This record gives sequence, structure tokens and C-alpha cells, in this order.
Amino acid sequence: MSKNNSTSNGSFLDKVKNLTDTSLLLTITIVIFVLMYLGAIIFQGGGFLKVQTFFNILNANAALIILSCGLSLVMIIGGIDISVGGVTALVSMSCAVYLDNMGGNVYVSMLIALAIGVAFGAFQGALVAFLDIQPFIVTLAGMFFARGMTTIVNSDPFNVANEGFNELKMTRIYTPFGSTNAKGVYVPAYVELGVVVALVIVILLFCLLRWTKLGRSFYAVGGNKESALMLGINVKKTKFIAHLMCGTLAGIGGFVYFLHVGSGSPSHATGAEMDAIASSIIGGTMLTGGVGNIIGTFFGVLSLSTIQNIVASAGLDEAWWTGITRAVMLCLFLIIQSVVMARKHKK
Repeated sequence: MSKNNSTSNGSFLDKVKNLTDTSLLLTITIVIFVLMYLGAIIFQGGGFLKVQTFFNILNANAALIILSCGLSLVMIIGGIDISVGGVTALVSMSCAVYLDNMGGNVYVSMLIALAIGVAFGAFQGALVAFLDIQPFIVTLAGMFFARGMTTIVNSDPFNVANEGFNELKMTRIYTPFGSTNAKGVYVPAYVELGVVVALVIVILLFCLLRWTKLGRSFYAVGGNKESALMLGINVKKTKFIAHLMCGTLAGIGGFVYFLHVGSGSPSHATGAEMDAIASSIIGGTMLTGGVGNIIGTFFGVLSLSTIQNIVASAGLDEAWWTGITRAVMLCLFLIIQSVVMARKHKK
């Protein structure tokens, strides 16, 4: 019996050792999220038992999922982009002003959001890739510019009254799952349109990174630029495309955010770039580049939001408790990444 157990344990350890860094970090992220959510159900129960509670996490964080996916792309190539929160605010305010003050069309406002994101991504990508300027400095300037432009477009927060927009905003996609309310009436759970957009983007980017030449180029450039050049990869072009895609996703995420909040404000998405970076790290994307997974980023966002809900349910509503728990979680995953890298060097 002991011999069989020893063989079984050895086989399990061999499987763990054979996992790639990306797969191992993804597995750890998913396991921790599942344990965290199950713990919340067991020890706090209440709202966590309802399907709608989980869907509300998706509804509230659809935009963050998209922004985090964009951050993951640039982090995989060894870069960073801290302008996405500012771009989100600029998109929200620009679309709000266009729809209300100019009587605009909601579908044209989507194009405006996309154009803003592409413009930021292309300009910042060109500076980083072709002029070899540090991405942190470039995107820091982009963040300041976006925040300043948001105030110039309109300095006063306001809710959008456009009928077409509000009709789209209130659209719900109902699922076969649900729960019974206090009156004994069965209420089906729903998700907002932004969640569908976010899930589609997660799937598309997962496929891109896993099965396309461009995705493999991202990992190669982030892992070792010199080796990537020797393999015939255009490093500058790859960096540019990563930043362009991140900017484009910031534009899309900005509109999804706008669709959720239904207003324009200079203070919108404050700190969103930090949440996106934290979600990517928790999801297994390494700041050093070359390692990352979009599915992991998705679960990173869910983990970050779940810990916030757990803290609130425990009665610790003060903002600093949320900040402390997020900091602890981020440090935990940074330690895990260090252990994974140490495992790699021992091979």
C-alpha cells in the first residue's frame, strides 16, 4: 500500500514539474479562486449562495476584464500600459457629451470609443516600439493627457438621458439559472451586454495567444528579445501591435464601462489601471514578460472582486480594508510567481 501511495505521489509531482510556468500559474489562480468562493459560501452564505451574486461580479467587472486582457498582452511582451484608466474616462465623457449635447447616435458613439482607443494605442505603441522609449514613461504621459482631455471635454459629471443609449444600457440577457425571492417567485439570473463582449474578447485573445504566430511572437519577445530576433521575429512590430491592441481594448472597455455606469465624469475609472495590472499578476502574468494567460487574467479579475465582496460581507466596509486585502493577495501571488521561477531555474 505504501509503495502504491509513493508511486502515486511521485506521478503527481512529476505532472506538476512537467507543467509550463503559464499552466502552473493558471492552475494555482483557478484553484485559489474556487476555494475562496466556496469558503465565502460556507462561512458567509447569504448572497454568495445566489447565482445572481456571481453574475453581478461579472456585470460590475466586464470593463475591467477587457482592460486587464489588454494589460496582459503588453505585460507578456515585457511592457506596461498605465493609461487605460484615463482612456476609459475619456471614452465615457466623450460618448456622454456626444450623445446628450449633440443628440448623437449610440452606434456612432461606439465608433468614437474605438477611435479614441486605437489612437492612444497607435501613438503610444509607435513611441515604445520605434523610438525605444520606456513604456512606463510613455503611458504615464498618456494617462495624464487622457485625464486632462476628459476635463476639457466636460468638467461636470452627468447622467446620459439619450433614449437609444439607455435602452441598450438596460438590455439584459437572462439565463436558465436563478433563485427564488422572498415572495417565493422564481427570478432568472441575468448578465449585461458588456459581459458578453468581455467573454468574447477573452475567448478570442485566448485563441490568438495559444494558436497563432502573433501570439507565439508575444511570448518570444517577452521571454528574450535577442532570441526572438534570431528566430526572425520583428520585435518592433510585435511591440507596436501589442500596444495597439491594448489601446483598442481600452477603447472597447471604456464603452463597456460607460454602458454600465451610464454617465460621464472626470473621476471615472480612477485606479482602473492599477486594478488591471493587479488582476493580470494574480492571473499569472509576470511583469518580467514571456509568461501569461488570458484565462488566468479573467480569473484574476474575479478573484480581486470576490475578495472585495467577502470583505464587505464581513462588515468591513471601510476602503482601507479592501486595499489591505488586495495588497495581501497581490503579495501572495508575487511570492507564488517567485517560487515558480525558482522551480524553473532548478531544472
